[in-house]
Amino acid sequence: MVDDIEYMNAVIDVILCINCNMCHKICQKNYPAGLRKPQNWLQGWGEENIRATSSSGGFGQEIMRAMIRNGGAVAACKLKEGKFKFELFEDESRIPEFIGSKYVKSNPTGIYQTVKDSLKTGKKVLFIGLPCQVSAMRNYVKDDKNLYTVDLICHGSPSAKLLYKAISEYGYDLKKVKAIYFRSADKFAVETQPVPIVPKGVQDRYTMAFLSGLCYTENCYSCHYAQTERVGDLTIGDSWGTELSGELSKGVSLALCQTEKGKEMLDMMDFNFYDVDFNAAIQNNHQLRHPSELPQERKKFFEDLHRGKSFRQAVFHAYPKTCFKQSVKKLLIKMKLYSGGQ
Repeated sequence: MVDDIEYMNAVIDVILCINCNMCHKICQKNYPAGLRKPQNWLQGWGEENIRATSSSGGFGQEIMRAMIRNGGAVAACKLKEGKFKFELFEDESRIPEFIGSKYVKSNPTGIYQTVKDSLKTGKKVLFIGLPCQVSAMRNYVKDDKNLYTVDLICHGSPSAKLLYKAISEYGYDLKKVKAIYFRSADKFAVETQPVPIVPKGVQDRYTMAFLSGLCYTENCYSCHYAQTERVGDLTIGDSWGTELSGELSKGVSLALCQTEKGKEMLDMMDFNFYDVDFNAAIQNNHQLRHPSELPQERKKFFEDLHRGKSFRQAVFHAYPKTCFKQSVKKLLIKMKLYSGGQ
């Protein structure tokens, strides 16, 4: 895998290649796993203690807990030694290591074979990942009857190298950070352990770049999976546009169910489910209609980075007015003339 910050591609080593063509046959880009139309649309949240420690309503935590309590294993992503990698686990006490939104490209290297080996023992395995990763997993294990999948409603994802560069400029070493949080309910900001890298109420440059779609790898802007039909047994995201607007500050999860396995997982869960207006859900989650749009400023942003400019300088060059506004807010907070707030 070659990570050049603005793209990440699989490159064949022609010396080692035996021309079996297997990589092409199971590649989720060349042969996407079948998409399925959602049969059920739901929204809701978990118990208050679960909801309070989740990015949204706690669906991810609860589905992991349900699978483990029913004798299965879970494959999900966590931060470890500066890398966002997947691990397979069966210990319920480890769930906090894997919770939370991750606004960065995760590395699935090795997890496909690990899951396949576990499935061979007859164990049920839940895989939670981006739609492209779920598609790859389904291709790799040939839709094994014991594989259960949850895909995430994904905006797009930047290279982890960009995150490393961004937070290092704020004085943090990603390799030494034990935990990182990108958001809480409807509040968006990067926090470590959890300490905001900028004052509360000010948007850091990494969050700014992510939410504007400035820094994703190039393939994200033509994503095949950003549509209403989904690749996972279940799909989870945020219930933006919900009529339960008073609950958004606490977090409301959106769940789409595509298959019988999805229904089985929903039945396992202890969750407060409510009906949702699927037209409103689609309207307020553009990733259920189309990929994120390529910003005009993206080319200039990466040109600045390749010229050696700092991450903060590159974002400022792309969005000077927005950056200036955030800098003024930071100054006013420091002078105690402004109390913060998103």
